[in-house]
Amino acid sequence: QVQLVESGGGLVQAGDSLRLSCAASGRPISSYAMGWFRQAPGKEREFVTSISRNGVNTVAADSVKGRFTISTDSAKNTVYLQMNSLKPEDTAVYHCAAARRNSAYSTFVINPDYWGQGTQVTVSS
Repeated sequence: QVQLVESGGGLVQAGDSLRLSCAASGRPISSYAMGWFRQAPGKEREFVTSISRNGVNTVAADSVKGRFTISTDSAKNTVYLQMNSLKPEDTAVYHCAAARRNSAYSTFVINPDYWGQGTQVTVSS
């Protein structure tokens, strides 16, 4: 199994950028489709973006397209979420997730197999 630990969250102003990291241990991230989810206070957890095992395919929610980018570093066994042009509505706890997928091209991470504990991102207006 894999353990996931997020970091990089914090308090920023609207328009700022932030990069979240998700360090994996136990198994290589190339074994999983990797994704980011977020949960705002009083709301359900929602999908943000994901990347396939081979890093070829990515998909993102409409609310973050053009602003957020997911990437991986196999040497560091880490997944990143680069967040630009942040908005107050991006405020949430951000969770990293890993999903076992047979296809190296699949970005499907709904109902993942593993979750990180989350990191808080707060965007002030």
